[in-house]
Amino acid sequence: MFVPRVRVILLCLSMLSDVYATGNDMNATQPPMAEIKPHVLEKHGHIRTDNYYWLRERDNPQVLEYLNAENRYTDAVMAPVKQFEQKLFDEMKARIKQTDLSVPYKLDDYFYYTKYESGKEYPIYCRKRGSLDALEEVMLDGNEMAKGHGFFNIGSTAVSFQQDIVAFTVDTVGRRFYTIRFKDLRSGEIMPDEIRSSTANIAWANDNTTLFYTKQDPATLRAHRVYRHTLGTDASKDTLVYEEEDSTFSCSVFRTKSKQYIMIASRQTLSTEYRYCDANTPDGQFRIIMSRMDNHEYSVEHFESNFYIRTNYKAKNFRLMRTPVLDTRMLSWRDVIVHRRGTLLEGFAIFKDFLVVTERKNGLRQIRVLPWSGGEHYIQFDESVYAVGVGINPDFDTHLLRYNYQSLITPNSVVEYDMARRTRTVLKQDEVLGGYNPDRYQTERVFAKAPDGLLVPISLVYKKGMRRNADNPLVLYGYGSYGISTDATFASNRLSLLDRGFIYAIAHVRGGQELGREWYEDGKMLKKKNTFTDFIACAEFLIQERYTTPRKLFAQGGSAGGLLMGAVMNMAPNFFKGIVATVPFVDVVTTMLDETIPLTTSEYDEWGNPNEKEHYDYMLSYSPYDNVEAKNYPNLLVMTGLHDSQVQYWEPAKWVAKLRALKTDNNLLLLKTNMEAGHGGSSGRFRRLRETALQYAFILHLVGITR
Repeated sequence: MFVPRVRVILLCLSMLSDVYATGNDMNATQPPMAEIKPHVLEKHGHIRTDNYYWLRERDNPQVLEYLNAENRYTDAVMAPVKQFEQKLFDEMKARIKQTDLSVPYKLDDYFYYTKYESGKEYPIYCRKRGSLDALEEVMLDGNEMAKGHGFFNIGSTAVSFQQDIVAFTVDTVGRRFYTIRFKDLRSGEIMPDEIRSSTANIAWANDNTTLFYTKQDPATLRAHRVYRHTLGTDASKDTLVYEEEDSTFSCSVFRTKSKQYIMIASRQTLSTEYRYCDANTPDGQFRIIMSRMDNHEYSVEHFESNFYIRTNYKAKNFRLMRTPVLDTRMLSWRDVIVHRRGTLLEGFAIFKDFLVVTERKNGLRQIRVLPWSGGEHYIQFDESVYAVGVGINPDFDTHLLRYNYQSLITPNSVVEYDMARRTRTVLKQDEVLGGYNPDRYQTERVFAKAPDGLLVPISLVYKKGMRRNADNPLVLYGYGSYGISTDATFASNRLSLLDRGFIYAIAHVRGGQELGREWYEDGKMLKKKNTFTDFIACAEFLIQERYTTPRKLFAQGGSAGGLLMGAVMNMAPNFFKGIVATVPFVDVVTTMLDETIPLTTSEYDEWGNPNEKEHYDYMLSYSPYDNVEAKNYPNLLVMTGLHDSQVQYWEPAKWVAKLRALKTDNNLLLLKTNMEAGHGGSSGRFRRLRETALQYAFILHLVGITR
């Protein structure tokens, strides 16, 4: 039914006055209702009516008022547990070592690191010349630079070839449009050069005056142009080096570890193409290594006289090859590491005497060390469930490999591994204040059977002494898209749940690459529903095995994981007491039909192209927004950012509005929009905790824990 706009505004104001008059009864408030404005969408002969399409009008005062009304409603509903929410924030903050610094890494003449100071939100970028005992040089102080900004982010930094100038990128809105500035590290002065509306992607040439950077399309935010800037010149006259004209591709630029080449990479979900130019002659011509082909993905690094190429050409799980720099034709490519079924080759790092590769097998990442002189070994890890990754290793001529290790109970550790002696030294483990003892907790890996019979891994962590009596509150996290594997990483914030008797679980559903490339391909395009049914199977397993009960089971996911939340909420609402969906991609069909907004054309190979009827029909069958029905739903907290450049704020706003109109239960339905942030939420290491505290307060309240 159409409701006049003025009436809706008056109704919202009336409801909000009721909210503030109801005291502490969380169920007594009345939510704002979005105005219904039917908008007809037609495709492939199918007509859909979208009553809340108007919420995409970002500059419409009524839209902003609606979002603010939802925020006020959320604040009012959560008011009775506001003190508890503050307690959660305080205890999470208290676990963080406020004065801290990263492990320095050596690059040429300097040791570089970042540090945090007590009570401050942002990192300080520092270095020391020649020795860690040398005088500290502060390159950038994020706290001083952030003054006067509600949102602040240093997206990237890059030191020039002679290490006397630092280029840095700054975003003060949250929409990932950056301004590039330069600082003379000799004088300490900010240089006059300023490049606006760029990405955070920058790379220096070797002449110490040329910087390459990328710009995005203002509408779609697709990085599509590479420019060359010369210090001291007008940025408006910068040279366009490369333009990616295929709307399904984006591009980036970087300098190889060898510092010998500038690379331009063009990427699509299923295809890549690399160009290279001598970094000593930045005004030279870029040459293609291998022209793009459908379903061919590759990445490139340089060492001595060869390019090393990780490729999936005739290798579903990828293999490593090399080719002479002077002859990059595919017929000259030679195997370094052959393809293996069941083992995904994820990446590689090159050293003078060693090749290091990261592989994934049985859901876990492994690090394999191969001396060029022959022989090989795997680095051994002490836990059965963990996360590991190669760290910052800028030098070729070293036998020391730096990697990062953590698990669900082990804080992130920076480890230095001697590849020749096979010994390791923990350089730093993140300190968790407050007497954290990992021996109080236990991890476990179990497997749920999916409807098609495949086994889906689940990683669990809980306090020792947990009993499988079907009475444990449990949070089940999931993502499952883009081939991104969800590893079992540590989070000190999570202790606020574990110490109150919660189990935390990660469902390693299809759509990620935990079990190889096929695990990804079985959870995308016309097989996307496997992601959802895998997650539901995990929930069902945890209930059947008496880890928890539907009365105490919660689901959590963000972005593409928010799509997962919306889909399982439609498919199996009775399995969950509550759901937390952050920046959720829930309006799949409408978004993927709109080529004017970010991430649409470049993701046809992830979700499908709805301009093709088969894909349209399939996407429509699971799109959370399109499948909201008049039925009972779990309690739901939805969080988004007004300036989100990846999942536009209107997707969750429309979703909540439709749920309000159709759902038949009295469960909580809350929408919280950060009016100063984008996809990543609040900036600053402590501000982010406010959002986590709200999520935890929401979950804990629903199981009756308020202290």
